[in-house]
Amino acid sequence: MTTSPRSSIETHPDIVEMRTRHEMAERAATTPRAQAVETLAFVTGIYLAASPWIAGFDNLTRLAVTNVIVGIAYALLMSGGFGRAYERTHSMAWAACALSVWTIIAPWVIAGDVSTTRSVVNNIIVGAIALLLALAASAAARPEDSSRSTAGERRTSGPGAMT
Repeated sequence: MTTSPRSSIETHPDIVEMRTRHEMAERAATTPRAQAVETLAFVTGIYLAASPWIAGFDNLTRLAVTNVIVGIAYALLMSGGFGRAYERTHSMAWAACALSVWTIIAPWVIAGDVSTTRSVVNNIIVGAIALLLALAASAAARPEDSSRSTAGERRTSGPGAMT
């Protein structure tokens, strides 16, 4: 009776792909740049949540509540607490971009009559900083484009292929 060699589960293509994605995510998350973006974004979210009392426009109740909710949501999204997979991090960064844009336009949408310059200036500056940090996180979390060829490699199929 002959026995055929059985392949190990570690060599299964799905396991190899999962391991590769996990290693890429870990490398991206442990760079000093990624850690700096994550930390600055977390601080920005906490500041946004506390900004009505720091900047002194807590009398605008609806805008203050909006800033608290959006600030906490932004801090949670950008702190990386929900996972390190590239796809999730990339999606969370784009959601943080949407929250940043909302922060910029919220004084006009929520408060209506924006008679306090402090609320407008605060939300525009914090929203712009949050947007830049979210875009930086999105760029860092972008998966590698496998269709691009590296130096020395030739594409053998598809449009523009070299034969």
